[in-house]
Amino acid sequence: MWLRLINIALGVWLMAASAVLGYRGAARTNDVIVGALAASFAIIAVSEATRAARWVVFVLGLWLMVAGWVLGFEWSATLNSTVVGLLLASFAFVRGRVDARFGGGWSALWKSNENQVHGEKI
Repeated sequence: MWLRLINIALGVWLMAASAVLGYRGAARTNDVIVGALAASFAIIAVSEATRAARWVVFVLGLWLMVAGWVLGFEWSATLNSTVVGLLLASFAFVRGRVDARFGGGWSALWKSNENQVHGEKI
């Protein structure tokens, strides 16, 4: 959970970084959009039932690592995007502790459970 909270903070930092570091153009647009998405999906991934949303944060981190080089950002924006992208991807890759399992997905519809009789556990 702590890593999700750090990813939320990194997303907020990305949205503010262009004002703090003073860069404009494509770098600013990219960081504001990706920062908002990263913070949003990190918030969603805090819950154990929606933890899979962390993979979206992972992909956004990978994009940030290459965005500065692909889109030709200035040096400070490229360095910021690369470092924040590396941190986002690294923290999103860590699964965390699983306390409970939720549902069974679609496969629960066709898998039989030998310990159930008429829908009640015995």
